[in-house]
Amino acid sequence: MSGLEISGLTGGYGMVTVLHGVDLTVEEGQVVAVLGANGAGKTTLLRAISGELARLKGSIRFDGHELVGMPAEKIARLGICHVPEGRGTFVELTVAENLTIGAWRRRSPGKIRSDVARMYEMFPILGERRGQRAGELSGGEQQMLGVARALMGDPKLLLLDEPSLGLAPLVVRQLYATLGDIVAQLGVTTMVVEQNAQMALGLAETAYLLEVGEIVRSGPAEELRSDEAIQRAYLGV
Repeated sequence: MSGLEISGLTGGYGMVTVLHGVDLTVEEGQVVAVLGANGAGKTTLLRAISGELARLKGSIRFDGHELVGMPAEKIARLGICHVPEGRGTFVELTVAENLTIGAWRRRSPGKIRSDVARMYEMFPILGERRGQRAGELSGGEQQMLGVARALMGDPKLLLLDEPSLGLAPLVVRQLYATLGDIVAQLGVTTMVVEQNAQMALGLAETAYLLEVGEIVRSGPAEELRSDEAIQRAYLGV
């Protein structure tokens, strides 16, 4: 497991700058939430970490490596696994095939098989659906598959982009309960970006608030949860 340190990060798409001097730290084994409204730059931040943005200034350091300018494939080989918004599953492939693809950078067939079995234990519905095409799953099941596939990569850093997006409230609660169990069992360093502040703050230890590409507030998750302004804007209180 390893930590992530972002400093002075600026970047965007073409002539449009989305991130403006972002500073953020995720310590080894920690769960950090990045909150913000739609368009705040949350997805862009994850894409920057994953090497999917060409125009970046500043620094993203992970496990002793500078990620700015590093190809996306090499970043993935460092153990950074990204579950994108919209799940990113291979809809024509089965659940089992999706999980196997998640282990693409690993070389031990026996360990891969045992980890597939562990994913079925963590996500029982995936075990029931293992021979079914991913495109036939419900939205919640596809989100669980996206997380499980990322975990098959044996991540040092897990990036989750809006895991609650488009899911019914009951499914969101189930998903976050499972994520909480995974974090407790595996201790994987995790960064989750969310509009659903209630769920994210319940999972995370530390939180950052991103507004128009800038970090405007950070601190312990419980502290942000009790902040009246954040309650009104993000928690519906």
